[in-house]
This record gives sequence, C-alpha cells and structure tokens, in this order.
Amino acid sequence: MLTRVVVLLFFWCGISLAAPAQTPFPDRCLGVWKGTLHLYYQGVVKDSVPVRMTVARTADPAVWAWKTEYLSVKNPVVKDYALKLTDKAANRYVTDEGNGILLDTYLVGDKLYNVFEVSGNLLTATYERVGENLIFEVTSGKKGETTGEGVVNYTVRNVQRVVFRKEK
Repeated sequence: MLTRVVVLLFFWCGISLAAPAQTPFPDRCLGVWKGTLHLYYQGVVKDSVPVRMTVARTADPAVWAWKTEYLSVKNPVVKDYALKLTDKAANRYVTDEGNGILLDTYLVGDKLYNVFEVSGNLLTATYERVGENLIFEVTSGKKGETTGEGVVNYTVRNVQRVVFRKEK
C-alpha cells in the first residue's frame, strides 16, 4: 500500500512540474507587501504582529532580496534573506539567511516550500501566490508515533500565517 502511494505521489509530481512557468515565481512577488502575522498554538491564536515584506531584484538575475520585517513594538525583527535560483529545470532555489544557514527551497506551481529541522522540530515554510495575495505560512511540530509500514507522524503545534496584500 505504501509503495503504491509513493508511486502515485511521484507520478503526480512529475505531471505538476511539467507545466511551464512564464514569469519566475519571485518576479510575481516583486514589491512591498503588508499583512498581519497570526501565531497559533494548538489551533488557537495566541498573538499577532504587523509584518512588511519586500521582494526586489538584485544585480544578479538569479537572486532576489527577500526581506521580512516583523513590526512588533516590543520586539521588532528583520529577516533580510536572499532567494537564489540554483536549478531552473528542477524549480530549485536556496533561501540564504545570510548567517551560513541555507534552506533548500522548491517551487511547485505558485508555491515555494522549505522543509527543515531545528532542535528536533520539523518545520515547513511556504510562500504562495493566491490571486492578488501572497500567503506565508510556517508549521512546526515534533516527531510523534510510528504507525504501520514505517509511517512516522509529526505534531502540528505551532502555525504562523500571514496573508500579505501588495502595498507597492
């Protein structure tokens, strides 16, 4: 059963990735975006903070400035990253955090994905264009129980989500 699911998943991904993209995803995100980050813990909103995101071209045509500003009054944070195209045919990018941390980033349709682990927590971060909005979401959780045929479950305890609207 698990083998059939994996084969179907690879087949579906092959079909999905075959669709040509006219404009690179980062170019469809150029500009200044604003929204509110909602922080969920176990399905309940625990906090929110205004956020501004700026996506801009750089001198290198395969690199975009990918800057996020968390506009908290108490604890403002700036994430000044770069999104780098590393393999156009495979829709593969790298998110460069500028401090030696490089996150493999994959484009499927109009959605970027990062999946990584930090201190035993599995995180999935996505950026998706939906109509005129750019949606950013991070989920995180810990390894759970292993069930039949070696399937490992993970919790989803924390979710961060922003629906950005373009300002400029």
